[in-house]
Amino acid sequence: MGRNLQPRTKRVRRIGEKLVTHGEKAFSRRPYPPGQHGPRGGGKISEYGIRLREKQKAQLVYGLLERQFRRYVVAARRQVGNTGELLLQTLELRLDNVVFRAGLAPSREAARQLVRHGHLTVNGRRVNIPSYQVRVGQTVAIDERSRQRTHFQTIQKQLENYQAPVWLSVDATAASAIVQSKPAATDVATPINTQLIVEFYSR
Repeated sequence: MGRNLQPRTKRVRRIGEKLVTHGEKAFSRRPYPPGQHGPRGGGKISEYGIRLREKQKAQLVYGLLERQFRRYVVAARRQVGNTGELLLQTLELRLDNVVFRAGLAPSREAARQLVRHGHLTVNGRRVNIPSYQVRVGQTVAIDERSRQRTHFQTIQKQLENYQAPVWLSVDATAASAIVQSKPAATDVATPINTQLIVEFYSR
């Protein structure tokens, strides 16, 4: 699968917000868009620019390229309900995101790598697809064989003091998490205005 190779810190500075898992130090040092014009670069943002920036923020947070992100938006619009909320639920219930939010990995990038390398199971079956949609009631856990490694034993110790979101029930002893309910917009760690994203794709 393709990856965005553009420096992440530049993308964070262009968006203009401190994001949860990356770019905070860079943004604190230089809280202005990248480019040769420095702090004076960038003027008033148009309505289109505001919507575009919100879309780019969501893509950066969840580590998605345009084609896959657009597919999620189109799928959400086909369902009955609030398109923005459905989109957020789809993004939050990706396996790589569930692994990250459960505290089984320090970042979504690390979670994606763990999933691809076959270290995670869903209801006891190994799954190596980061985009796999976890359903309510399913259990995500570190594979029993992987749990013997020092790296995962460290993660288990860290889970004892980890505060998981309300829609996840984490068991530090078993290095697992159960999806108790669908996440709400207020449960998302990085506030994302999905209405602006929906409007961007509706133009």
